Amino acid sequence: MKKIIITVLAIVSFVQTSNAQDKVASQLYNNKGKKIKYQKMIKGLADSDMVFFGEYHNNPISHWMQIEMAMSFFELKGDKLFFGGEMFESGNQLVMNEYLAGLYPEKKMLPEMTQMWKNYKTDYKPLMEFAKENDLRFIASNIPRRYAAMINKKGMDALKELSPEALKLIGPDLEKYFDPTVKAYVEMKDMMGEHVPPNMLNIQTAQAAKDATMAHFSLVNFKKGDLYFHFNGSYHSNNNQGIIWWVNKIQPGLNIKSIATVMASEWDEMTKEEKAEIADYIIVVADLMTETNR
Repeated sequence: MKKIIITVLAIVSFVQTSNAQDKVASQLYNNKGKKIKYQKMIKGLADSDMVFFGEYHNNPISHWMQIEMAMSFFELKGDKLFFGGEMFESGNQLVMNEYLAGLYPEKKMLPEMTQMWKNYKTDYKPLMEFAKENDLRFIASNIPRRYAAMINKKGMDALKELSPEALKLIGPDLEKYFDPTVKAYVEMKDMMGEHVPPNMLNIQTAQAAKDATMAHFSLVNFKKGDLYFHFNGSYHSNNNQGIIWWVNKIQPGLNIKSIATVMASEWDEMTKEEKAEIADYIIVVADLMTETNR
């Protein structure tokens, strides 16, 4: 009997030690806070009109999941699938189209792309190449950085100084719908605490210019039956704010779903209500995950 008890204790000790040593890089959850399998998430997203993937720009788990999801969506939707990305400015669309069509080699395409992110080759090139190989569209959805900087400096008045050609690269709904009392932009101000700068409204307007432009180019390239898969920082789509708010404002009625990336420590501190509102699906990543260069 004593030998049996010792054996049982040894097994329990081994199990406890093994559990303590488990290292999980990421875990998928639904908005009820329940763990969910990858294929169930794909099934829950595939019938959407638009899916916004909220990433951490330099998190490798986000980027690995994006290419995996792109392949899974392609299996289900074929050429109805197309992509869009915050990391590509609207002024780059022509060069991107020529590259995707095989008219332009990468070594010539990259120098002509303005404001390319340093982590393109590690994090976004796989998506671009997947689009190229499968003859899929990829939308450069973001406002050119120079115009966002002008708005940050001069506010909405900056638009009056731009040429008609420049204005075509910016979401035309910005002046019509911008509202600094919208949750996403109020939170920007609240984060400043007691240090709200004098140009806070301009800062909010510049952020809205990004969201409104990404929404605009998402919509003008979408037609019913498509599945649009857009990649952006989580703050641009969390809580149905940012780009999603603008899409719903400009063209209500679309079936929009979202994914958020959240650090494990943040997830543990979130309330049930916060988990329900942040996105339809959540990728919880380890706090000590390595980062790519950006």
